[in-house]
Amino acid sequence: MECRFLWHISIGCIYCFARPTHSYLNMSPGIDFETRIVAKVNATEKLREALAKPAYRPKLLCLGTATDAYQPVERELRITRGLIELLAECEHPFSLVTKSSGVERDLDLIAPMAAKNMVAVYVSVTTLDPQLARILEPRAAAPHRRIRTIKTLAEAGVPVGVSVSPIIPFINEPELERVLEAAAEAGARSAFSIPLRLPWEVDPLFQDWLQRHYPDRGNRVMARLREMRGGRDNDPSFGSRMTGEGIWAQLLRQRLNKAASRLGLMRDREPLDLSRFRPPRPATSQGELF
Repeated sequence: MECRFLWHISIGCIYCFARPTHSYLNMSPGIDFETRIVAKVNATEKLREALAKPAYRPKLLCLGTATDAYQPVERELRITRGLIELLAECEHPFSLVTKSSGVERDLDLIAPMAAKNMVAVYVSVTTLDPQLARILEPRAAAPHRRIRTIKTLAEAGVPVGVSVSPIIPFINEPELERVLEAAAEAGARSAFSIPLRLPWEVDPLFQDWLQRHYPDRGNRVMARLREMRGGRDNDPSFGSRMTGEGIWAQLLRQRLNKAASRLGLMRDREPLDLSRFRPPRPATSQGELF
């Protein structure tokens, strides 16, 4: 994979669990993560090579699970656009997670795939409070804009779900039901949430953020998080890191399930059709590679 380092801002979510990857590259998971982008500029070429292998069999793919697929630099580099064009060409199903309205740009590709049951989009709505969103996710789309994106996708026939993630006790956790209601009213069909994770360098960064913005409840927040993480700030265990454990994690799941049931929101992922896949044609020009 060919990577290019760019001086360019990122969405900059304080809780992003991808921040530690910058440490691996000898950069800061703090300010460098927010101002230096690592762009995989030949991602489409590499994906084409993988999909063209004779032994390849289609499997579910998801874009945007580590960092958002629609970072501000996507307007210039169009890497996500290239990947979706390739997946559409191959009729390869995929899902996409984003907190950006930039996904609307690619509706000309996504909507026809949705009509064939080959795509689902999940919009991350962490809060409906614009002031909280501004300090928690400083360069992400405003909450009302994300709700409008859900509506736009739904009206275009795209199966769309809402991710109320991460859930932060005493910060955005009280809004869980309200976020689900707003998303359902806009046309969301499914919902999920993930309790806050604090791997590696994310932990001190988040705790510093907490003390700066919520000094009155910082200790309560961390105590509740540790209660869900076996007494630690973070639990990396595969079976529990995305769900948490203990009574408080169970109560969160019960609240989510109850609200989703009341609002008609599915808790399972949209089933997608894997049967239409056909290998991509060989790239024939430099323009098709990038």
